[in-house]
Amino acid sequence: MTLKVGDIIKFERIFTVEDVELFTKVSGDEGTHHITPDQQGRVVIQGLLTATLPTKVGGDHNVLARKMSYEFLRPVFTGDTILCEVKIERFEKQGDRTHITATFVCQNQHEKDVLSGYFSGVIL
Repeated sequence: MTLKVGDIIKFERIFTVEDVELFTKVSGDEGTHHITPDQQGRVVIQGLLTATLPTKVGGDHNVLARKMSYEFLRPVFTGDTILCEVKIERFEKQGDRTHITATFVCQNQHEKDVLSGYFSGVIL
C-alpha cells in the first residue's frame, strides 16, 4: 500500500494479561495496577504498551521515527477492544528520503478516547 496525505489506517487490538506480563518484564514497569487485578479481574495496561498501537503503522511502512508525542487520556484494561485510527498528515519525498507525519487517536469499545498524539519520521 502506497501512503498519501489524507489516508486513514484503522486496526483493533485486545490486550491480554499475558501481553501485560511480557511488557512488565521488558519495561520493568511493575506498578501494582499493572500486576494486581481489579474486582473484575482486569489489570491496567501500561501506557507505553498502549502506545505501541500507532507504531504498528510505522513498522508496516518502514518508518524510522524521529518524533513521537502521546497524550494518555484514560486507562486501558485487559480485555478492552482498542481501535487505533492513524491519519497521514504529511507524506513528502525530499531527495532520497520520504518524510511522514501522522496523527492518531485510539478509542476503547465504549468509543471513549484513550490515547492521542502524532509521530513523524522518514521512510527507509
